[in-house]
Amino acid sequence: MLHLRLITPSDRTDEVIDLLRTSVGCTHLVVLPGAAREPAGDLLTVDVAREAADEVIAGLRSMGLDQEGSISADNLDLSLSQHAERAEEEAPGEGADAVVWDQLVEATHEESSFSWTYVAFLTLATMIAACGVVLDNAVLIVGAMAVGPEFGPLAGFCTALARPAPRLAVRSLLALLGGFAVAMALTVLFSYLMTALDLFSAQLVTADRPNTAFIYDPDPFSFVVALLAGCAGMLSLTSAKSGALVGVAISVTTVPAAANAAVAFEYDNYAQAWGSSLQLMVNLAGIVLAGTLTLLLQKWLWSRRLRRGAPTGTA
Repeated sequence: MLHLRLITPSDRTDEVIDLLRTSVGCTHLVVLPGAAREPAGDLLTVDVAREAADEVIAGLRSMGLDQEGSISADNLDLSLSQHAERAEEEAPGEGADAVVWDQLVEATHEESSFSWTYVAFLTLATMIAACGVVLDNAVLIVGAMAVGPEFGPLAGFCTALARPAPRLAVRSLLALLGGFAVAMALTVLFSYLMTALDLFSAQLVTADRPNTAFIYDPDPFSFVVALLAGCAGMLSLTSAKSGALVGVAISVTTVPAAANAAVAFEYDNYAQAWGSSLQLMVNLAGIVLAGTLTLLLQKWLWSRRLRRGAPTGTA
């Protein structure tokens, strides 16, 4: 369930209460008149079944509550109440299948910022992957995948396409492309340094690398893996499963390719650099395509389920 905390202008409180009491999946309604100071108004709290939350929040926003007051939501991990159980039973569908769009947009907006922290993590991940591809070391590749933060802007871009949000799309695309551009440029410099220290060499880059050859030699399986990773990533995000672990699966198709492109460029191995860059572009396109289609399918299925659901409930 979700726990909603609402600040309403005093003259709109009764209208909000009517909406909550007639909406399926709402319970534990508490009203504290005059409790809010900034903005001034009444404070309301209510627990909402996750599968009904999107419709309830949309109703509150249509009343202008996000402009005149405040709407905030937290995941409710434990609720020992028969009222809560009844509210979840009355709400159509399963909570794990529900997409709370405003929550999804907010989460991906925060994760798709082109910040120094984001660039630092992506750069470090690319440098670790560079060591992994030169040494053909799968352990280092996995380590780089765990550090890579690019799942955030990828999810943000998919969300922006599925629920048209131009500002989120631009923000996510800037973080994604700008982040990889900076990370790859700094990894080229890192490669020069490692060469100067006699830790990287042209022989290592051009030698047979059975564990990491897929990184610079894209094939149809590259796109298949990207599609599967995109589906898994968006499902993990919308169903509140472990997004961090799925982010590792996303990184397997992105960070190592970016790292190998940077290292190969430093050694003038343009064929391998192009292959890695193509791998990266194919993977990013596959992830975005699959992630967006996954969200659109969830949106369509959920709208059908809501149309078949019960129209009323009791808070």
